[in-house]
Amino acid sequence: MRDIAEAADLSAANLYHYFDGKHDLLFYCQDRALDRMLDAVATARRAAASAPERLRSVLVAHVRTLLDDIEGATAHLQIESLPPALRTAIVRKRDRYERALRRLIADGVRSGELIDMDPALVARAMLGAMNWTVTWFRPEGADTAAAVGDVISRYLVRGVAMRTPATKRQLSVVRRPS
Repeated sequence: MRDIAEAADLSAANLYHYFDGKHDLLFYCQDRALDRMLDAVATARRAAASAPERLRSVLVAHVRTLLDDIEGATAHLQIESLPPALRTAIVRKRDRYERALRRLIADGVRSGELIDMDPALVARAMLGAMNWTVTWFRPEGADTAAAVGDVISRYLVRGVAMRTPATKRQLSVVRRPS
């Protein structure tokens, strides 16, 4: 809690004003991250884009949520640290997100835009690849969270798309100077 308070430029006492303890703070971070990810799926489903583009937008949002958008979102992976009641709530929400990602993939398979593979297996492989970024990404490194999200999402979608156009890396992605 002291480390978190210091990073947030608050006193530990001030942090305790908002959260009863580290478990509540961890739950809050995970819950917010999952809300952001579920919102990305809902936004993608409403988009008039192709299945690969909708999937890619969700994957980009996932990586950016973990690495950039929400302070402490990397806590998203630490469910074993939560007490049983809070863990159950987060696991339910996490499972809801995974099912939504699977449905997005299954819709793309049905439309013929994504290759015919098991949506559950594909979704879990994608989630594993994206979630692992929190172990190796360094904000002070050569790539920004946006660049990492862009590259990983293109790589993962290219593996399941029926047709992939030859595209160059977008110039809008910001890479830090060496």
